[in-house]
Amino acid sequence: DQHQQQIKLKEQQQLLTVQNKIQQIENKQQQTTIADLQQQLRTSQQQVEDIYNSRTWKGARKLFVLFRWYKHRHIIWQNLQQKYKPVENLEATEITPIQSPLPPLSYAEWISNQEPLTLDELYQKQTFLADISKQPLISIIMPVYNVKADYLLAAIDSVIQQTYPKWELCIADDASTKPHIQSILTGMLNRDKRIKVIFKEKNEHIVAATNAALTLATGKYIGFLDHDDLLAKDALYHVVKAIDADPEIRLLYSDEDKLNEKNERFAHYFKPDYNPDLMCSHNMICHFGVYQTELFHQLGGLQANYKGAQDYDLALRFIDQIKPAQIKHISRILYHWRAIPESTALTSKAKPYAINSAMKVVSDHLVRQGYQTDQFKVTENPYIDGMLRVKYELPKKPPLVSIIIPTKNGVDLLKQCIESIQQKTTYPNFEILIIDNQSDDPQAIEYMQQLADKNEIRLIQYDHPFNYSAINNEAVKQAKGELIAFLNNDIEVIDADWLNEMASHALRPKIGAVGCRLWYPDDRLQHGGVILGLGGVAGHAMKFMPNNEKGYNGRAVLIQNYSAVTAACLVMKKSVFEEVNGFNAEQLKIAFNDVDLCLRIGQRGLRLVWTPFANLYHHESATRGYEDTPEKQQRFQGEVEYMLEKWGEILPKDPAYNQNLTHCLEDFSMNRVRVTNP
Repeated sequence: DQHQQQIKLKEQQQLLTVQNKIQQIENKQQQTTIADLQQQLRTSQQQVEDIYNSRTWKGARKLFVLFRWYKHRHIIWQNLQQKYKPVENLEATEITPIQSPLPPLSYAEWISNQEPLTLDELYQKQTFLADISKQPLISIIMPVYNVKADYLLAAIDSVIQQTYPKWELCIADDASTKPHIQSILTGMLNRDKRIKVIFKEKNEHIVAATNAALTLATGKYIGFLDHDDLLAKDALYHVVKAIDADPEIRLLYSDEDKLNEKNERFAHYFKPDYNPDLMCSHNMICHFGVYQTELFHQLGGLQANYKGAQDYDLALRFIDQIKPAQIKHISRILYHWRAIPESTALTSKAKPYAINSAMKVVSDHLVRQGYQTDQFKVTENPYIDGMLRVKYELPKKPPLVSIIIPTKNGVDLLKQCIESIQQKTTYPNFEILIIDNQSDDPQAIEYMQQLADKNEIRLIQYDHPFNYSAINNEAVKQAKGELIAFLNNDIEVIDADWLNEMASHALRPKIGAVGCRLWYPDDRLQHGGVILGLGGVAGHAMKFMPNNEKGYNGRAVLIQNYSAVTAACLVMKKSVFEEVNGFNAEQLKIAFNDVDLCLRIGQRGLRLVWTPFANLYHHESATRGYEDTPEKQQRFQGEVEYMLEKWGEILPKDPAYNQNLTHCLEDFSMNRVRVTNP
């Protein structure tokens, strides 16, 4: 028996040895496979990069852009050519939105497609986290008061499970009355030494509790987490990675979404990069906001006199002390905001005290920016609950505005445009310049001459072939106004104070040009700002949106900055127009001249403002027609090529947009294509 046991033991040892060898071989094979896959991925990425840099790809990209604009935009070069051609010579067509051939992408599908890291991203992450000795400590600040046990445990776990380990969680219990709070927090002190807790003896509400938690913080940067919300597991990794790439960063923020009671994610907010006028419309920083500790303490922490908007105040005070380049937007969902009945995340309607505090926050910010208190008024936005409108006041003697309207024939359109200006516009000081480009319709000629004879307009003759840029450049030379307003002849005024609103923004410091909200006659949105890269070059934000909707996260009803706005109705200082040498009449005779103008204005450090409080009809749907000639196709192709050559690096990365949103449609839907974010 003993002999048999020895034999059996020996067999087991041999079997174990074999199993170990098999496991070693399998491990080696797996490592080899992973290494091979990583190498294949890097090789594939290099091949893709080589393709992108090849002449063949650049040519194919131009063809793709042309195809989209020709087919899906109803031959846009044609429509732009028809900007002011008479209605009677055109075949009226109904304009419908471009429909995606694919079914709508659900948010759950987007999460599964976009959020898992690729092998290369995992390799970068592993490499980065392998040497974090010089990386900063991040202090997470969490005020706690009577929160449900499950929510509190989940919030704390979301910090403990961070892939970046150099953090400390600083918790202040604001004298909670529920006994489970102290039990949980005491247990957490024993669970992880990176967790610090202070128990307040008296309830003093969120600002005092937050400031109490801040006394525990020793990190170089401070992030804020509500007691019932969650951080994405890689949140701190992405924050520190951004800081490592640019140590001058002082303020970081990310995209965010919400959690329902079933822990299902919804209501994603893919934000633009820092957008000063949008920031004055609502707190776009919000979650996940991370602040440099040194400057935070210099500013004195959170302020108790902004109850309900204390984080809004903090962000704007921070912004007032730093450069825009020191604000970093991380285009990833790093924060999950719990939307439950007791949470403000459930509804956009703010409590009265909170909206009053928010209005005070923005008012104080504008004063710090150099505005006098009588130069603006901050109110709640009439279009959307819980958000703001800043109305800037005109000078006591508003400057002359030269309204420039190019036309050819089209007497009915022109008459509608002129009469709506004369009958509805309340701005007290403007002149109208009509630039006639070789009209040959007797009725149109007679109408314009009658207006000129009565000194209601100034009539300028432009007796050269159609060139939208050259026509407007010539008109500006003869304009007497300090401000100029470019207006298509198929525009009809809706809001009586449209010019008051646009002029008040154009007169602000650091503002280069102002766009408005244009509607089709059937009350669908035609222009809500211009997004670079849509369809290849540029497209209109939230086009065809019904007028009873607010747009993506309210962006159709909020004053904000865009990289470009349309010249169909555009107001700006004449001096700015001259400083950037006007429209490009050589390379951009018809298309994209307004986009190019706006981008050159932006290069000078001036901002483009879009306001939803100036509303006009754009009757281009009634004047769409089709003329297909090789000459016009060649001209449009040249304009596309010029934009791609001059602005090709900028077009795909519009700071007023988000790379997680589509570049194929104009509806702010989610991007189906895998995006590698910084």
